[in-house]
Amino acid sequence: MSTINFSTSNQTLRQLLGNGVAYRVPPFQRDYSWEQDQWEELWLDVRATLGGEEPSHYMGYLVLQSSDQKDFEIMDGQQRLTTLSILALAVLAALDELVVQGVHPDDNRRRAEQLRNTFIGYLDPVTLVARTKLTLNRNNDSFYRDKLAPLQPLPKRGLRASEHLLRNSFEWFRAAVARDYGESRDGAELARLLSDISDRLFFTVITVSDELNAFKVFETLNSRGVRLSPTDLLKNYLFAVVHRDGAHESDIAALERRRGGLVDQLGSESFPAFLRAHWNSRSKLVREAELFRTLRAGTPDRQSAFELMRRMESDAPIYSALSSPDGGFWPASQRESVRELRMFAVRQPWPLLMAAHRKLSEPGFSAVLKAVSIVSFRHNVIGNKATNEQERVYNELARKLESGELSAERGVIRGLGAVYVADANFRTDFETTVLRTRVHRNKTIARHLLFRIENHLSGSDFDPDSLQYSLEHILPESPGPGWEAFPEPDETVYRLGNLALLESNLNRDLGNRSFAEKREVYARSVFASTRRLAEENSAWDEARLAARQSWMARQATTLWRLP
Repeated sequence: MSTINFSTSNQTLRQLLGNGVAYRVPPFQRDYSWEQDQWEELWLDVRATLGGEEPSHYMGYLVLQSSDQKDFEIMDGQQRLTTLSILALAVLAALDELVVQGVHPDDNRRRAEQLRNTFIGYLDPVTLVARTKLTLNRNNDSFYRDKLAPLQPLPKRGLRASEHLLRNSFEWFRAAVARDYGESRDGAELARLLSDISDRLFFTVITVSDELNAFKVFETLNSRGVRLSPTDLLKNYLFAVVHRDGAHESDIAALERRRGGLVDQLGSESFPAFLRAHWNSRSKLVREAELFRTLRAGTPDRQSAFELMRRMESDAPIYSALSSPDGGFWPASQRESVRELRMFAVRQPWPLLMAAHRKLSEPGFSAVLKAVSIVSFRHNVIGNKATNEQERVYNELARKLESGELSAERGVIRGLGAVYVADANFRTDFETTVLRTRVHRNKTIARHLLFRIENHLSGSDFDPDSLQYSLEHILPESPGPGWEAFPEPDETVYRLGNLALLESNLNRDLGNRSFAEKREVYARSVFASTRRLAEENSAWDEARLAARQSWMARQATTLWRLP
């Protein structure tokens, strides 16, 4: 098992910026993107902290990469550090204004110089070029270094959108400082403001030795609910490879445009999951923790980076469409199976489906898609079995499709036998299945299952999404008198055999009435399966419920069966 080399510490802003260290946003990291809501929230937090409402303010995780502990790349946290730097510049601008107005000019000049050296960097005395502690990305650094840091007049035209945000951020904080701290015209108070901010804002700083360790840190933190940006790390690596090989600026712009299109299509949080599914649809199975290592080994140069981008663009539409069964991507013959997979919340087959969509004819893909839905219902929904073996089987079949070892749907469906729950085992699993329908997903699955059985039994085509029909719990969720046959109703009420379909207008007044009263209503239902329930049961107890669930299991075995 590989070791993650990193150190962790809590550091104030003053500790971060001291000792001559420098921070750099990787050249192809995303542009500055904070807007007024974030600026205002930060300022309110600062004001609350300095006003004594809380002794300090936690700024979250900061993930850095460094090999020498002097120069650090910001892997996550650049928006916060950039904004704090702009806040510091707003205070410096207020001090400079006092100097221009002749308010204790020597003292305020010295204050501004000391604060600039601590928080921003220094101005070269010959060229007046800022040597900044913070270097932004390729789109933002020249504006930050040449205009913002030396407090030059800021242009309003000819700027990128992110440069407009940088300018607007500076102007917003400059106005906030003037409004809340400028009336006293006291340079010492302004200096104390920035000094107190630097001592009372603190980060949890994670420093790693390389981008591989950074990716593992991202994955670890994300698994604990701390959302960071492995998508940006992946992007940075690809751009670094292309840049290292001496690509023309137009190549880099094309790569950025195409990558941006993928993220727009998939969403930034979905991008790492897509990348893993894409990789597993073509290559040997890689676990999430090893994804970045595998990607790095398989993408060593400019040509392979663009080839990876081309393949991802090819796979993105099918991956995205698997989350959107009702979009225009799917023909009617495939839509129902995609809906089922979405309803079942099953993603393990996606690499296989991506490979099948690339390699098989439309009828062949339809057959595989339907087979995968059947396997998922038996294995995941009813069987509730472990998914590790499934993932391995799906990957093996995907690689065989990609290599040409399999070229038709018959071989793929035969291969699914490894994770197909046999009829006898499926019936046993079904007969004890409980779906707690207070959970929306379970309620949707229960309705779908009952409508499939109903339409099969009666030859009808009822719409399971129609509000005209509802899910009825025969033993009520809150049973009253007349239900003494169920001493522990909480264990029984959500069993599949206790569920039935009923028209919403009939169900509205049933509530927790006795079975005898309910039975009269069931007998009038449009649903054959519900009328059957009334015809075959004069009473309702655990034995009758089990018998009905056994009957349902036999129907489901027929409906969800591989050829």
